[in-house]
Amino acid sequence: MAKDPYKILGVKRGASEADIRKAYRNLAKKHHPDVNKGNKASAEKFKEVSAANALLSDKKLRAQYDTGKVDASGNQKNPFAGAGAGYGQAGMGQGGMRGAGMGQGGNGDMADLFSSLFGMQMGGQTGHPFTRRTQAQKGADIRYQLEISLPEAIKGAVKHVRMSDGKSLKIKIPSATSEDAVLRLRGKGADGIAGGPAGDAKITIKVKAHKYLRRDGDHLRLDLPITLKEAVLGAKIDVPTPTGKVSLKITAGSSSGKTLRLKGKGIKPKTRKSGDLLVRLLIVLPDPLPKSLQKALKSSKDTAEDPRTVIQF
Repeated sequence: MAKDPYKILGVKRGASEADIRKAYRNLAKKHHPDVNKGNKASAEKFKEVSAANALLSDKKLRAQYDTGKVDASGNQKNPFAGAGAGYGQAGMGQGGMRGAGMGQGGNGDMADLFSSLFGMQMGGQTGHPFTRRTQAQKGADIRYQLEISLPEAIKGAVKHVRMSDGKSLKIKIPSATSEDAVLRLRGKGADGIAGGPAGDAKITIKVKAHKYLRRDGDHLRLDLPITLKEAVLGAKIDVPTPTGKVSLKITAGSSSGKTLRLKGKGIKPKTRKSGDLLVRLLIVLPDPLPKSLQKALKSSKDTAEDPRTVIQF
């Protein structure tokens, strides 16, 4: 006799569909044959878990089990209970079940009766005529979280990830991928039941923060260190970006914090116009500060206005 499917999955009788699905996924993942190769006990447990889930995930069948109409295997309980008198009146004697249509050529009528009452088939079916066929079901989806760098999210990448069941997944990350994007790998989830298709692997993307670069919609914001000489005298420099270097002209007398815009050098979505690269200049003084520079600054007259007058409270 099959075990109680609720006990197999470790859930209460009033468990929700979500609780049943969660319990099944955890147990199927734990006892999957690919994870426990050669372990017969785990293989049997996996079969039990799959059968229990097949019964409880079928609303109609679950209701029949809860009300005692079917057993834990999905078979009808006492299919002839209460029908004795009727079959007796139909002429069930030494001649067999003639009155019920079991004479010559009457097997088809009986098969129709069984089919209409219990959804079963007779004739041509191997095995016990009351064995319920487990319906093919798609395997459970498996969810994973993958952290990538901001440059990888911007320009795209290919990652090879080893899953908990020992399988290796090749994940192609498209360019312009955003935080919390979900990538679906069809057929890479849990195996299907009774010949059903495998589930999917759903990969949630997390993007690691970058020290100098950040995303602002389709724009990119870059904090760019420059020298004091470049800020004072101006310069034409190469700016590093995830997709290659771009040229930038710094005008003489540029202050730290000044932002320059490079159009079309930001995120490049496939269906929208490319964003811009916003470069904020950050003057970095040499360390240690040259004595000659200190001497020059001390000897020069400070004619500039107090830059702090812009701050008002």
